[in-house]
Amino acid sequence: MSNKITILIVEDEFMIAEDIAMRLEDMGYEIAEKIDNVDEAIEWLDENKVDIMLVDVNLRGTKTGIDLGRVVNERFHIPFVFLTSLANHEVVEMASQVNPAAYLLKPFNDRQVKVSVDLALRNFYGEGQASVSPTVSEPTSSEEEYVLQMPGCLFLKKNTSYHKVRFEDILWLEAESNYTIVHTQNEKYTYSLVLKNFEDKLPSSQFMRVHRSFIVNLSNVTGFEGNTLFINDQRIPVTRSAQEKVFKHFRVI
Repeated sequence: MSNKITILIVEDEFMIAEDIAMRLEDMGYEIAEKIDNVDEAIEWLDENKVDIMLVDVNLRGTKTGIDLGRVVNERFHIPFVFLTSLANHEVVEMASQVNPAAYLLKPFNDRQVKVSVDLALRNFYGEGQASVSPTVSEPTSSEEEYVLQMPGCLFLKKNTSYHKVRFEDILWLEAESNYTIVHTQNEKYTYSLVLKNFEDKLPSSQFMRVHRSFIVNLSNVTGFEGNTLFINDQRIPVTRSAQEKVFKHFRVI
C-alpha cells in the first residue's frame, strides 16, 4: 500500500486538471482520479477513499463545486481546497459557507499549489492553527512543523511533502534534545518537536512511553531481557517506574 497522500481533482477544464495533477505528482502526491462534474465525483467517492480533494467552484452542469462541498461535508468528511479564478466577495462568501480547508486562485504556481495543500491538511487533520484565506500567501507558520493525525495513521513530512504513515508501521519514537525521530518499517522522520507532541496523537492502547526518550509500538516489540525491549536489532531501555506497566503486556511461557 502506498504511503503517498491521495488527491481527487474535480475540475472541468482539462488542461488545468492536467497541469495541477502534474505539479502535485512532482511534489510526491498521488492523483487518485480527475473528474469534471459533481455527480460523477459523488459516485466515485461512494466507491473509493481519498485523503484530500481539489474542487473547482464552477463545474460543468447545473451543480457547482459548492454543491459538491456540501455533500462532502455531510457524507464523506474529507478536506477540500476550492479552485477559483473569481475572488470577489460574493463568491468567497458563498464558498465559505461549506467550510473549505483552503483556497487556490487561478492562475497558480508550484509554490501556491503546495501551500494550499499543506494548509488544507493542517486545517483539517492538524490543530486548525492556520487560517483559511481566499488568497494564497506565504503562511506565517511556514517554518513550524506539524504532526497531522487521521484515523489509523499520521501524516508525517519527508522533504517537501507529507507521507501517510500507518500506526502499525511505526516501530518506535526517539527523543534527541528538542527533536523527535520517528522510526518506521522503511523510513526515519525527524521533527523539531518534543516527544510529548507525538505522544498525544498516538493510541495509548498501542503505544507506550517506556523511557523519557522513547515511545514504543508494543505490537512491534520482538523480545525483551531485564529492563530492555528489543525491536529487531534496536535495544530500548525501560525505566523502573514503567516496567510493571510495560512487561504485563508480554506473556512468558
